[in-house]
Amino acid sequence: MTHKNRLVIEPMSKRVMNLCGFLVQSARRFPDETALVWGEQTWTWADMLRRVNAMAAALQEDFGVVVGDRILVQSQNCNQMFESMLACFRLGAVWVPTNFRQTADEVAYLAEASGAKGMICGHQFPDHAQACRRASPDLRFVLAIGKAGFGEDYDAVIDRFNGRSVTMAAVEHDDPCWFFFTSGTTGRPKAAVLTHGQMGFVVTNHLCDLMPGTTHLDASLVVAPLSHGAGIHQLTQVARGAKTILLPTEKFDIEEAWRLIEKWHVSNMFTVPTILKMLTEHPRLDRRDRSSLRYVIYAGAPMYRIDQVRILKTLGPVIVQYFGLGEVTGNITVLPPTEHHLDDGPEARVGTCGYARTGMQISIQDDAGNELPPGTTGEICVIGPAVFAGYYNNPEANAKAFRHGWFRTGDLGHMDAAGFLFITGRSSDMYISGGSNVYPLEIEEKILTHPDISEVAVLGIPDPVWGEVGLAVCVVRPDTDLQPEAVMAWLDGKMARYKIPKRFVFWPEMPKSAYGKIAKKLIREELIKRNEIDSPG
Repeated sequence: MTHKNRLVIEPMSKRVMNLCGFLVQSARRFPDETALVWGEQTWTWADMLRRVNAMAAALQEDFGVVVGDRILVQSQNCNQMFESMLACFRLGAVWVPTNFRQTADEVAYLAEASGAKGMICGHQFPDHAQACRRASPDLRFVLAIGKAGFGEDYDAVIDRFNGRSVTMAAVEHDDPCWFFFTSGTTGRPKAAVLTHGQMGFVVTNHLCDLMPGTTHLDASLVVAPLSHGAGIHQLTQVARGAKTILLPTEKFDIEEAWRLIEKWHVSNMFTVPTILKMLTEHPRLDRRDRSSLRYVIYAGAPMYRIDQVRILKTLGPVIVQYFGLGEVTGNITVLPPTEHHLDDGPEARVGTCGYARTGMQISIQDDAGNELPPGTTGEICVIGPAVFAGYYNNPEANAKAFRHGWFRTGDLGHMDAAGFLFITGRSSDMYISGGSNVYPLEIEEKILTHPDISEVAVLGIPDPVWGEVGLAVCVVRPDTDLQPEAVMAWLDGKMARYKIPKRFVFWPEMPKSAYGKIAKKLIREELIKRNEIDSPG
């Protein structure tokens, strides 16, 4: 709707700070302080700026990278990956990180879909580099992180351009800086376009809502791939001059994580519920000093109440939840430490993921886009400066994602009268049994209160009588012999009978995504592989 009397003022300029400015500012203020730690190596802020400047100069002068060019990055967490982000930003180029666990063909699709001009690739991934070269005619160069036969060594390039720099590109608010690929739970991954202006807001908001009071005296441990939410979190550390510590190995080592927390006095970290659960269940946790922790941030999936209470008892009032998607860079709700409660009284608002982030607005809408009243379930929609610019080269997806200016998350939920949001689940997870909507999250919460079950995922599967019924995949605790009938009997009376899954299967472990989340797409694929359910179509 257009308002005739709306005052429209054409801005003189939409120019914003280039995000590499965060690094420049920290290097000026704290040149000799530690910026990054990886294994036995450390880099100061001055070191980081020197290396980023050198790589930016090389990309521009040797490889012809200009504003708007896309640079694909296939790498495990390392200092070079972190530097490549800031080097791209400095040039006004677009950083396109992959999930490093993807196959060569999957990454080749990302190279082609993004129109990448160049690639920075870990030496462990020669097949990925080769596949990208085959699939993408626009790919003009590949740099290798470490010695490899498929491209010039990244560090050798740094040495060649040591001491060189280029002028930081002038950027406007809507200039892309990052293609944030969705996980592709339905169809192929899409490139969500994040911009310099949007990300400037997101960094500010992270510091405001998630980690207030963060300074150069803080330290952050990375336990997730930098390609997604952890990368945004670490950019926030750069803005404050706080040091970043990378785990030294690809494999997540809980003992090493706690050692680093103690050694570097880590004050904040970003993770997902399953990883946080593993960290706090470690048998030797109490041997490590964790008193420096102030903000342990979890996102990416709901945390079950039983886990939340146990983690609060273990770590104290330091956990922070946020809800968001890559398209909104995590910036939808926040549940700060003060809103995490041990008791299930009214103030606890059990099941909430918090209230709207500063500067963001949430609306619960029906299928026609009408806002629903408090307590009514509908689709969670959001507007605000953290919302992405759209999907790259995908007008059909953009048309589906936006309605009347609101971004449609695809998640279902409701808000209470005070504005606290409660997520029911993904709209794609909901199933209809006997004409009634069934939301798996509610059932999973109940099943997890069984003393012998440590993890669970509930999916809807076709049924000739009821249309769909629930199937529960469970991981049981060691040395237990649990039978489906016993679980069903235990659930009887705890929820309506139509909600109780009709089938239970028990696995030794749950398939998880590269980011540590229980992934129902992977679970469904595994069920088909094991002939537990039929393949669709």
